[in-house]
Amino acid sequence: MLERFRKAKAAEVFALQELVARGVLPRPREGSRPSFRAGLESSPYPAVIAEYKRSSPSKGDIGLTLGPEAVAWAYAKAGAAALSVLTEEVYFKGKMEYLERMAAPGLPLLRKDFIIHPLQIAQTAASPACALLLVARMLDEKELGRLLRCSQEAGLEPVTEVFDADDLRKARAAGAAIIQVNNRDLSRLTVDFSFSRRLITRKKPGEFWITASGIEKREELDSLLALGFDAALIGSSLMSGGDPGGSLAALLKGGGSA
Repeated sequence: MLERFRKAKAAEVFALQELVARGVLPRPREGSRPSFRAGLESSPYPAVIAEYKRSSPSKGDIGLTLGPEAVAWAYAKAGAAALSVLTEEVYFKGKMEYLERMAAPGLPLLRKDFIIHPLQIAQTAASPACALLLVARMLDEKELGRLLRCSQEAGLEPVTEVFDADDLRKARAAGAAIIQVNNRDLSRLTVDFSFSRRLITRKKPGEFWITASGIEKREELDSLLALGFDAALIGSSLMSGGDPGGSLAALLKGGGSA
């Protein structure tokens, strides 16, 4: 699955290289960006990164009729600590423009995509995003280290996603400080919270850990945070009901299901 995602990025990287050749690659966005990690650490509610997710390989179409602006405001009102914005077009039906369209509420924005080249980081730096996702399994240690450094030099906070202990070793060797554990079994596209439960026992002081994928109920969120996770990324369960803000509010304040 990840190799399919990597191949889908080839055209995007080529287009960015063409922009560089023509001297028209967008310049980095001026002004300050909100801190992704600080925004999560200061949340008065359980720290949830609420995701704008229109489609996925495991769920199919989820929220194609839900506009990014309305969802951003609804999530902000409901108590989201940050927003995750899927920008991958082929499999998730996202767009880079959604980052700009979801910036108005002022919450930290995570660009969730498959970043394999420094030009994608430059592209992200031209947007309102303050963080981006790097998937450790898609990259060797040298590539991951290079992209981590490029992200930091661009003023972006890299979130490194792992699935197992080997990914975690690679992430740490490359210098990752924000670790995201994906509970999705990529071979079967099913959710397995044991990924998070096993890996959180390896958390080190100074690291910031996020659990992602599959969370639908408040008891699931609470149990994972109680293990030591600092935040949770939740997308499909919030988007699939047609009322993302209401689902998040119910999860955070009412204690119910997303």
